[in-house]
Amino acid sequence: MKEIRNISVAGAGTMGYSLAQAFAKFGYPVKLYDLFPAALEKAKKLIAINQSAEVEAGELTAEESAALQQRIVFTDKLEDLADTDFLVEAILEKLEIKHDFYGKLCKIVADDAILCSNTSGLSITKIAEAVTNPERFAGMHWMNPPHIIPLIEIICGEKTAEETAEQVRQIALKLKKKPVVIKDAPSFVLNRLQQAILRESLHIVREGIASPEAIDDVMKYALGFRYACFGPFETCDLGGLDIHYNISKYTWPDLCDDKEPFGLLQQCIDEGRLGVKNGAGFYDYSDGKDEEVIKRRDDIFLKLAKCLFEE
Repeated sequence: MKEIRNISVAGAGTMGYSLAQAFAKFGYPVKLYDLFPAALEKAKKLIAINQSAEVEAGELTAEESAALQQRIVFTDKLEDLADTDFLVEAILEKLEIKHDFYGKLCKIVADDAILCSNTSGLSITKIAEAVTNPERFAGMHWMNPPHIIPLIEIICGEKTAEETAEQVRQIALKLKKKPVVIKDAPSFVLNRLQQAILRESLHIVREGIASPEAIDDVMKYALGFRYACFGPFETCDLGGLDIHYNISKYTWPDLCDDKEPFGLLQQCIDEGRLGVKNGAGFYDYSDGKDEEVIKRRDDIFLKLAKCLFEE
């Protein structure tokens, strides 16, 4: 396997700056690239905030956190990535923009540099059309916030070499993550499951069965609580397949199968409510509530990650 020494992350947005921290935490020198200097400045501030939370939670000492931040170099020059051994791209989720990026990148990095996309659901096979030596290209889908959540989906496109997938898996393990290797399919695995839950949740609200607040409580205090420890197949085994089979017989015909977004989700989009990022979504995040909910999320996720890794 190729020796991995120099890491690059392309895109300093919501995922990118957190990815840089995840690699730097385990001693890798990281170059965080973004076309826009303002995005890099914002990333510096957000990394400092995240690191403060990790020190406060006892995950790192102040000295370890300072050393971590020093391992991250910020750049708006693509040519600075020339010495890259392993790159994760987290730029805008548009195929033509990713094609343009990889077309330029492949003229700069070595022919054997491992290249990965953090796309949430675009086809890895289609993105690879712009990559020279596409056998060295794979999907590496992290979950937000990536410096905390353990899972990484490793997606094999049609031309991804087995050696590449294994190299990406080994890197994930070095970062103390939980990698799963899967085939290329729209939205992969996590987002297919997530979207199925979202669609049924919107349907339940539309039918007047329960409120968004009630649905969130059902997930947090029952299903989410259970699924943090056991997956759906394990849960069925524990509950009894005959019971789940009987429930499926009378429930599945009544489940939503709409093919287009609808209900509260469409309403929020139409009204420009995008969630925490702009202060309003299904809930209100104005007057500092956005920062409060992010801090609370990270605090809870850190505690949960500790529990899961103590298994």
